[in-house]
Amino acid sequence: MTKHYQARVSIGIPVYNGEAYLAETLKSILAQTYSDFEIVISDNGSVDHTKEICEEFAAKDHRIRYFRNVENIGVAPNYNRVFELSGGEYFKWADYDDLIAPEFIEKCVEVLDNEPGVVVSCPSVKLIDQNGEVIENYDPKPDASSLQSHIRFRNLLLHHDHRMAQLSGLMRRSVLEQTVLHGSYPCSDEVLMANLGLFGYFHVLSERLFLIRLHPNQSFRGVLASERARVSFFDASLEGKAVPIKWLYFKNCLHAINSAPIGLKQRAFCYAYMMQWLTRRQNFRSFVKDMLLLLHERVPLFSRLYGETVAQTTEKHHYR
Repeated sequence: MTKHYQARVSIGIPVYNGEAYLAETLKSILAQTYSDFEIVISDNGSVDHTKEICEEFAAKDHRIRYFRNVENIGVAPNYNRVFELSGGEYFKWADYDDLIAPEFIEKCVEVLDNEPGVVVSCPSVKLIDQNGEVIENYDPKPDASSLQSHIRFRNLLLHHDHRMAQLSGLMRRSVLEQTVLHGSYPCSDEVLMANLGLFGYFHVLSERLFLIRLHPNQSFRGVLASERARVSFFDASLEGKAVPIKWLYFKNCLHAINSAPIGLKQRAFCYAYMMQWLTRRQNFRSFVKDMLLLLHERVPLFSRLYGETVAQTTEKHHYR
């Protein structure tokens, strides 16, 4: 058996029913000026023509490795799977509907090679529509360029941006392996970003080499805009299960702080920022609901109390 050549850069594409844009995305990656990369695709049991598109491209370029899940396992496990199946020194997640300019990988590799303190390198962005037309320019947020770990953590935790562009940048595998990765709960990507920030700073290139596509079929639109509705979307094994979303968010942030290579002073600041996060009205309300949920599961006496509380509050508010 021929041994698989290990490229220096791995690009992971988790995809489900991506026939509309996947071919264009693959073409943009294959057009890179930097050639020492592999593309790892994990097809989450697509029922459209995603499989045929992947097999066609893989047959033409040995750098493409295609894997297919028997059934849809959910977004988070599939994002983690492409990372686990890869082996490059540097890693990038690529969404099936976004595009990258030819110099994307080359420029990001140059930064990581020359600046050991950088853990994520990401270009500036152009937002495009479903037809590929530029809508506007976008500068990745929040600022995580500080040399102080607790400042980066604060910005990434308390001032995060829903586009999460920097999580599609090029990052060091050695650092990513030490993080919580993608958790099986909504907004776990925010936790992962904050976790990465504890290991080093982010570098945003001035060149707009990353094209994020906005289109009607994106997951944050419609019914999936509700966190509760997105639980099984993140992990199919959680279908019909009550998941303490904010508790898991809080717990994994604490784990990230406790396991990070930072000093006691920086750790104390990070704990303080977690309390600031918790005291935000929406987070606190949801966290209390999660505590009631956990208590309900362990102490049957509280079942009726929990049921009444949820019934009264869900009429007025979306669960977050």
